[in-house]
Amino acid sequence: MFEFNLPLANIVLVTGFLLILSGLWAMFIHKNIIRMIIGFSLMDTGIHMIMVALGYITGGTAPIFDDAVDGMQMVDPVPSALVLTAIVIGLGVTAVMLSYAVKIHQAKNSLSIDDCAEQKW
Repeated sequence: MFEFNLPLANIVLVTGFLLILSGLWAMFIHKNIIRMIIGFSLMDTGIHMIMVALGYITGGTAPIFDDAVDGMQMVDPVPSALVLTAIVIGLGVTAVMLSYAVKIHQAKNSLSIDDCAEQKW
């Protein structure tokens, strides 16, 4: 029987790269604004997963200093803190993009990016 023995960090890293690629594909291929926003959200989530995977240490403990962690490796807390901040910022950016999509739909009665040709540079 075939068995995978990949560390969890590698699985999360590959999944993050796949989410980034699928998000880029959705942003560049589709003409619908909502699908482009979903692609941005997928790419954002992939970046978060990669950041967490890079800070993870297999078999590491929580970054709490006490007598029980002598000689053990601790997981780096900085990427996790940055990801928490990035999630909040990504939520705000997604909300602004969705509000623009609502305004574009009200003005043009369409969500296609091709209908907004006069607003391109």
